[in-house]
Amino acid sequence: MLLRQLEYLTALAAKRHFARAAAECHVSQPSLSDAIRKLEEELGVPLVRRSRRFAGFTPEGERVVMWARRILAERDALQDEIGAMREGLTGQLRVGAIPTALNATALLTTPLCVEHPLAQASLEALSSRDILRRLADADLDVGVSYVDGEPVPGVRTVPLYEEHYLFLTPLDSEFAGRTSVTWAEMSQTPLCLLQDVMQNRRILDSFFAEAGVKASPTIETDTISALYAHVATHRWSSVIAHAWLYPLGVPDGLRVIPVAGQSWLPQVGLLVADREPQPMMVTALLDVARRTDLRGRLYALAARHGVLLPR
Repeated sequence: MLLRQLEYLTALAAKRHFARAAAECHVSQPSLSDAIRKLEEELGVPLVRRSRRFAGFTPEGERVVMWARRILAERDALQDEIGAMREGLTGQLRVGAIPTALNATALLTTPLCVEHPLAQASLEALSSRDILRRLADADLDVGVSYVDGEPVPGVRTVPLYEEHYLFLTPLDSEFAGRTSVTWAEMSQTPLCLLQDVMQNRRILDSFFAEAGVKASPTIETDTISALYAHVATHRWSSVIAHAWLYPLGVPDGLRVIPVAGQSWLPQVGLLVADREPQPMMVTALLDVARRTDLRGRLYALAARHGVLLPR
């Protein structure tokens, strides 16, 4: 079995098309197909469902793809470690973050790349489920997600900060002069919130439900930037996480007010595969996270906007 055959197989899994997979690997389509057939002969099972075009993988093929990703990830980690011993940390760190934590991730990836000029970071917005799946498939190095649920086998977590919620509202709203606002009060105002397929929204809905009310937002979106754009029209208010203040801040004509009655603080943290040795890029990011008081920096940012959060 050659590593090149595993590369062809994972490329086919990513592209779902023989010609595009071959182009990705810079080989001809017959060369890629022949290499995968030889891998099937060596393993003694069909891996690919073939018709006139790619039709998916067999159950055995799905399993081999998973192992191929792991083996290639170990190969890459070995190359990165030897390269780091020779000339400093190199390679690409693949980070998947839930959209509501993506901006704050810059407070870790920036110092990582400053300290290691040859290193690169690739960030992608993903759901919490996709983060866990791609960590298991070795298709991701680090996840950033909520970490206060049930422990996940094979995954280590490193807490970063607790999520506090703030009411983002126009200066001329009825609550603008208040020092706090309740979930029940917010439910009665014109709201723009994230869609309920997102974990952040499901957490907010649980707080509204605890208060005996249900939020019925006028506007729903799947991006924080679109949410901010709507609230900036001064027609709607929103419930935001305090981490969103980096780097979005508070738009002109708006203010943030602490939300009273937050019965628990969702915790955001890093997720990495539980294995030793860790890839050097992952170890470097964990070291940055240990030295960076992300929690304190986000508290200080909220204070600059006039909000003193309970610790």
